[in-house]
Amino acid sequence: MPRITAATNAAQRAETQRRILTAFGELLFTHGLPGLTMTDVARHAGVGRTAVYNYYADMEQLLIAYALDETERFIGDLRDSLAALDNPVDRLALYVRSQVEDLSRRHLPPGPAMAAVLSPGSFAKLADHVGGLNILLEDILKDGVRQDYLPDVDVAQLARLIHGTLSASAARRNKTPDGDAPLPSPLTDVETATALTVRFIQLGAGAKFDDAGRPVRTAAAGTLQASEA
Repeated sequence: MPRITAATNAAQRAETQRRILTAFGELLFTHGLPGLTMTDVARHAGVGRTAVYNYYADMEQLLIAYALDETERFIGDLRDSLAALDNPVDRLALYVRSQVEDLSRRHLPPGPAMAAVLSPGSFAKLADHVGGLNILLEDILKDGVRQDYLPDVDVAQLARLIHGTLSASAARRNKTPDGDAPLPSPLTDVETATALTVRFIQLGAGAKFDDAGRPVRTAAAGTLQASEA
């Protein structure tokens, strides 16, 4: 029998762990977190229940591992996409749209609601990791103020308000009053709802637009309003 090298063993462990996290994410999307068990995850991943416990002691550890893994991936992809845009108002739109889509896809308890399902230590660990998202958003807002596309505001407070709005939007989208998944509606389709959320947050941040919907600097917007009057 050929001897398994350390590198092969490490690769096998990494593959098993990836299958577990992928299975967990798929079950979150189809069934949600309540009632989900380690046995469900093991079965869906096609591994033994003991294999799951070899990596994660309980559902909380699995949840935090999945959240951290997804957040790291999301931040990396988002940084690359933001780097392709120059206008801070357009970058804000991309940030909001990406957040809405990601929160809806992952079906994790949004924002502070995670505190209800995690221990204080695990929640603090997640909050530290998610701090990278807050830095991204604050940088966008600071650029908007610096380039005169947004009014001079308390950027840290505005970032908190935006994230609160995103969490509330995700909670409404992922739940109906009876707790089931929301039914699609031609009047409130996903794309329309996302576009409305994007524009709501842009306007709430103080962004101004011309008649063609392009962002304008606040001084130019004031001049335009005065000429129209």
